[in-house]
Amino acid sequence: MKAIRILLALCGLAALVFGVSLFLDYALPLRPDAIKTLVWLVGAPVVHDAVIAPVVGVGGLLLSRVVPVAWKVPVVAGAVLTAILGILAFPLLWRTYGAAPEPGLHDGNTWLGLLVTLAVVWALVLLTGAARTVFGSGKSGKQGRRSSRAASDSVREDLRGA
Repeated sequence: MKAIRILLALCGLAALVFGVSLFLDYALPLRPDAIKTLVWLVGAPVVHDAVIAPVVGVGGLLLSRVVPVAWKVPVVAGAVLTAILGILAFPLLWRTYGAAPEPGLHDGNTWLGLLVTLAVVWALVLLTGAARTVFGSGKSGKQGRRSSRAASDSVREDLRGA
């Protein structure tokens, strides 16, 4: 197992060195577009860590506190799908030809397509949440915790016995 980890680490380092060499071929000698690229490479992780991650964390915490148990899974799935769809649509929303042109991709209204897709996602969230509430497939929090604790205890006992 240790040999596999070392091999994977060496492959990762080789890929990193290759990526840095490609960037240096692109960036040297310094010119304005190389500096803009460097700003994106440094700025994107900073914006993610300083803005996006805390907002998502606080939003998830608030959702877990406010949403009833039967609605948690549909609401979390809807939130994740909303984020994924937003990320996929971002290049085309930011500028008209933000992605490589493909047949039919730029023919439609990107905003309308995104809004219709999000409306369908959240309609399914509402239907699923209502069905879980009516038919009682959402367990109460304490029962769910107890059953998961019992399951994890039985797994631990199985592992000890093996």
